[in-house]
Amino acid sequence: MNVKITTVSKLLPQYSRTTAEIIPFLDAWLTGQDDRFVRKVKKIFEGAAVDKRYSIMSPEEVFSNASFEERNNIYIREGIKLSSQCLREALEKATWQAHDLDYLITVSCTGLMIPSMDAYLINALNLKPDIVRLPVTEMGCAAGISGIIYAKNFLKANPGKRAAVIAYESPTATFQTADFSMANMVSAAIFGDGVACALLSSREEDRGPEIIAEEMYHFYDATRMMGFDLVNTGLQMVLDVAVPERIAQHFPNIIHPFLAKNNLMIADIDHLIFHPGGKKIIQTVEGLFDKLGKNINETKNILKEYGNMSSATVLYVLERFMERPAGSAELGLMLSFGPGFSAQRILLKW
Repeated sequence: MNVKITTVSKLLPQYSRTTAEIIPFLDAWLTGQDDRFVRKVKKIFEGAAVDKRYSIMSPEEVFSNASFEERNNIYIREGIKLSSQCLREALEKATWQAHDLDYLITVSCTGLMIPSMDAYLINALNLKPDIVRLPVTEMGCAAGISGIIYAKNFLKANPGKRAAVIAYESPTATFQTADFSMANMVSAAIFGDGVACALLSSREEDRGPEIIAEEMYHFYDATRMMGFDLVNTGLQMVLDVAVPERIAQHFPNIIHPFLAKNNLMIADIDHLIFHPGGKKIIQTVEGLFDKLGKNINETKNILKEYGNMSSATVLYVLERFMERPAGSAELGLMLSFGPGFSAQRILLKW
């Protein structure tokens, strides 16, 4: 019995701006700051390898002094709307009915809501009353792959079932206007908002790349490398400048033993489906893979076109590969990094 990813669908919020269009908002926001600091922040935005980013809020709202409550209410309102529509579109794409779903996983780390998103989706789409649901709320950028791993394990134990993983993130809702740390500047420059949905199946008749292996990898003593602090004004970014270096140090142990367990080497992998954490992480990973004759061009393209949308981003990359005509027995390696610090890996076979 095989578990397959049958469909991936994405949806973007209504607001968008190019990096050039964001610069005037920086001037207004950074009024009173040292000129050298302002120039440095602009260079961070211009050099982030992000041409455009989308948001659930207008730029005026993002750079306003809106309270945590106001921002979180927008996160909830827009999240329910976008996630519901993205799930509907994924079901239509797969020609499934809402009642075909047996397992629902919702993924997000950029806002707070109880009940969680999955409860609202059950009502919005009239999903069946005995659907199993799982909210994944605190795994950050890694959670898109984490959600797929959890869905795969459920489907492996329950043949003939179908699952949906919906990743919704709004990093702009966490933006801190009174925080002038480099962590806040870098995160503002690279992050954007988006939602994506992956449908998985253990039914024999459903098609798509098969998940043939999955594994998590945890860095010891690295809990302050990435994440959020909950402060009075909301979720404040924690981002260590050493993240790319630490990834590079662990990279051989993340990749090669995982492939070896499946009697593979990196030369056997046809598609690298990597989460674009940011320009420096991409440069680090690209440098490691260039030596092996591989590229992560789609990862770079997604960062350029949308920015880092946290957990949803790797599904945007996966969609690009799902839309390509697949050859026989092609292999893909999915990889994402997130708070903890951790790496999540999935091996796919077309």
